[in-house]
Amino acid sequence: MAKKITNKIPLVHQQENKKTEQLESFVAQSVGKEMSSNTGVKINDDQNSLKAGDRGQTLLEDFLLREKITHFDHERIPERVVHARGSGAHGVFKVYEDMSAFTKAAFLCDPTVETPVFVRFSTVAGSRGSTDLARDVRGFAVKFYTQEGNFDLVGNNMPIFFIQDAVKFPDLVHAVKPEPDNEIPQAASAHDTFWDFISHMPESSAMIMWLMSDRALPRSYRMMEGFGVHTFRLINASGTSSFVKFHWKPLLGVHSVAWDEAQVISGKDPDFHRRDLWDAIEAGAFPEWELGVQIVPEEDESKYGFDLLDPTKLIPEELVPVQRIGKMTLNRNPENFFAETEQVAFHVGHVVPGIDFTNDPLLQGRLFSYTDTQLIRLGGPNFQEIPINRPVVPVHNNQRDGYMRQTINRGKTSYGPNGIAENDPHQVTAADGGYVSHNERIDAQKIRARSRSFFDHFSQARLFLNSQSDAEKNHLLDAFSFELGKVKMVQIRERMLALLAHVDAGLAAEVAYALGLSVPNISLTELNGSIPADADKASYTPEQVKESPFKSDALSMAGTVKDSVSTRKVAILAADGVDGKALSKVKDTLVSKGAVVHVIAPKLGFIISMDDTQIAVDESFLTAASVLYDAVYVPAGANSVATLEAEANAVHFLNQAFKHCKAIAVDKAAIQVIEASYFFKKLPEKYAAETALEEGVLVSEDPSKLSDLFAEMISRHRFWDRELPRKVPA
Repeated sequence: MAKKITNKIPLVHQQENKKTEQLESFVAQSVGKEMSSNTGVKINDDQNSLKAGDRGQTLLEDFLLREKITHFDHERIPERVVHARGSGAHGVFKVYEDMSAFTKAAFLCDPTVETPVFVRFSTVAGSRGSTDLARDVRGFAVKFYTQEGNFDLVGNNMPIFFIQDAVKFPDLVHAVKPEPDNEIPQAASAHDTFWDFISHMPESSAMIMWLMSDRALPRSYRMMEGFGVHTFRLINASGTSSFVKFHWKPLLGVHSVAWDEAQVISGKDPDFHRRDLWDAIEAGAFPEWELGVQIVPEEDESKYGFDLLDPTKLIPEELVPVQRIGKMTLNRNPENFFAETEQVAFHVGHVVPGIDFTNDPLLQGRLFSYTDTQLIRLGGPNFQEIPINRPVVPVHNNQRDGYMRQTINRGKTSYGPNGIAENDPHQVTAADGGYVSHNERIDAQKIRARSRSFFDHFSQARLFLNSQSDAEKNHLLDAFSFELGKVKMVQIRERMLALLAHVDAGLAAEVAYALGLSVPNISLTELNGSIPADADKASYTPEQVKESPFKSDALSMAGTVKDSVSTRKVAILAADGVDGKALSKVKDTLVSKGAVVHVIAPKLGFIISMDDTQIAVDESFLTAASVLYDAVYVPAGANSVATLEAEANAVHFLNQAFKHCKAIAVDKAAIQVIEASYFFKKLPEKYAAETALEEGVLVSEDPSKLSDLFAEMISRHRFWDRELPRKVPA
């Protein structure tokens, strides 16, 4: 009997429709709607937190700020909302000399004291499973376990930030995170919502220059700077206050990878930075940074033409030199990633006597946000009792109970004052180390506003651009062209071009050419989307500061330390029949200077040299990649050379190394290997030693001379001048 055909909707589709209807009642569409709080109160100003005066402290009564940040802090479980992907290590810090003239912080005043630290490096935008090589800011957070309690220096590898007021932080992160309708893209700023936000935020101009620079693509965590970002206070025993900016200066110098290289590494080894840090520490090549400070006397607060409380500004080192006051060494990897690196809780509000806060409105908001974040991420108020977060000094107070309480408190009292326990635990005088906040006078009206001293948004963006080397400027141009090329909405691209034009007309024009657009003429008032509802628009118009042409050498990586091959990874391409003596000579020289050398061959196991010696192979061409190494060497040996010349992966390895501007050394008897490369015809006809340091490609018949000169070439990091005239496919 034939089945009866009906138009009845199948049951599974009925259930789908029912579920769609259930969800539909929860859908919210905000286009054309007035802004309100979660309680329905209409919001007049979503751009500024409530302060005591336009440069004063943020007030706790700002219920709109607290609601917004509280909601933001609780939006992700269990990983961090930002800085989710991280890598950590233990170490020590020692100050070089007594800093008591500026601070009473004990760990900065006694050069004999070694303070244990735990450091966590991280990306910002991506999730825990994202790549290490995203174009992104890197977190650089240090927990000092001092004898006066924990001090957390929570910073980034860039000295400034995107926004001036913490009330905008949720908006910034929402914009850069994957777009909410499709959760795309992961760990990337090259999409519409991020650039839409930036195009309406002139105050982000300087920071976006940093993000588009090579600073966003570090070669290693060990080769990047760190900054406290905010201006803090140092207080000495007499109560004298100084402003301070904190810096971390890596002893290996500040180095980056190329953008194309970063993308390839993300596919070959997304754990590249994690692995690099772990392997270096395991090998005993302990990473080191010097702690630097820029100290400004309180009476010089308004001396420099920019506001010290503005987190989108740095202090050029030419105006206030960085004093290097101590050294941090990372010497031990964690025993358990989750228990230590994942559960460590940093807080910008963890300070010790001698270190205090300023009225930086971004810093003020972070003081609230960090504790609130840990409450949801680590399960409750006792996150400080997790082993990695415990101070090295005893803790006594009247706080009790709560989730995951580990302390077993004795006695009847959990309050003060009390008579039963003779008022213990008791308060401590300042003379005995009790923390006392800086006695700052406050006399202002409650107001949601921003000081006019915060409205120079372009001069430091221009300063950063002017300070870059030619290669770095080219990378900036390419980065803007790539990122904005990923933006789908033309009006967002045009707004960004208009914004860039206020930084540098030439840069804007070049980016516009790459995008096939013209630079539109949009006024600064129109570009500024951070204007409260009732504000006078003129008062929120950014200032155009006509500063004299100025460069800061410290803002370019071109002048960084380039005198060592320590921990640099060098690939030696070889096969059966290789000249083992030449290979060993170059390898031994590089290893003696601290480099890590791998022999890469067509297969794993061993290769046999010309004199029948077995040479262990570290990687095969199947698992190795040029992007994972800093330099390449090809030794002699007729059979080895013939094999490599015919091996497409070996030729590709060399082409890619050349494309990414790395040092290449070849024994003269192996020259036919690079003759098979694409870049060979782009090289000068002669390969004399005196030209090798210019070209970054060395051909020599003497392994002894080659090894020393090759080491010097590797220490130069990259030969960026090779990029434009000698671009090659790889």
